[in-house]
Amino acid sequence: MNHNKPDVVDILSVNVSRVTMSQTLAMMERMILSGDSHHVVTVNPEFIMTALGNAAFRDILNSADLAIPDGMGIVLASRLLGKPITERVTGVDLVEQFARVAAGKGFRFFLLGAAPGVAERAAEVLKNACSGLVIAGTHSGSPRPGEEDEICLRIREARPDVLLVAFGSPKQDLWIARTRERLNVPVSIGVGGSLDYIAGVIDRAPKWMRNVGLEWFYRLVNQPERWRRMLALPQFAARVTVQRLGGVARGRGDALGELGSRAEVNL
Repeated sequence: MNHNKPDVVDILSVNVSRVTMSQTLAMMERMILSGDSHHVVTVNPEFIMTALGNAAFRDILNSADLAIPDGMGIVLASRLLGKPITERVTGVDLVEQFARVAAGKGFRFFLLGAAPGVAERAAEVLKNACSGLVIAGTHSGSPRPGEEDEICLRIREARPDVLLVAFGSPKQDLWIARTRERLNVPVSIGVGGSLDYIAGVIDRAPKWMRNVGLEWFYRLVNQPERWRRMLALPQFAARVTVQRLGGVARGRGDALGELGSRAEVNL
């Protein structure tokens, strides 16, 4: 367990870590060296909107050892709420960058989930990009309870330092939380569609679009079936605005209460 959690910002009752990519990489390395098991979650606006109606998922996000800000919407919300996160840390960027760290340190990866063949292809891409990276295993699998024992056995025998789980949200993080004690993997991360992007199954937005926060638009154009999921974004923005206004109102109320108390003392 990581007892040195970073500062967080509360976004609609979900605590998101105020970390940069470099801080995240350093924290994950320390997690592995500690020998304990840790759960890293990649929080985006869709996660938070799901958590509003799913208490079990919300509890898992808030009990995670690290909740990285995966999405420009999270960064913008943190600024609006007065506890700014300086940069977004996306799951796919984190996987690619930590693979370089792992290659140099001898850390072992296990890739779980995505469609059949995708994890294997992503593993090859990562090994080609990061000379010396050890892939302890790959498996498509699924989060179905009937497959759990067999998957857990595969992972225990592979002894990875990092487990990447691509079952989609919220299934991947519910699965990690459910199996964490049985696996005792130092770092387990729910990575969503990251393996698809790394494997080249899905094209990622150009870097300039990612830099200005338009990756969601690129995804919508190229994956129009995502439109229902994208409806969460305006709802997220509206709810964060309400949270901000509520915080301002409470702040004014506290200030008025303090003035009243001082006035009573001076009477």
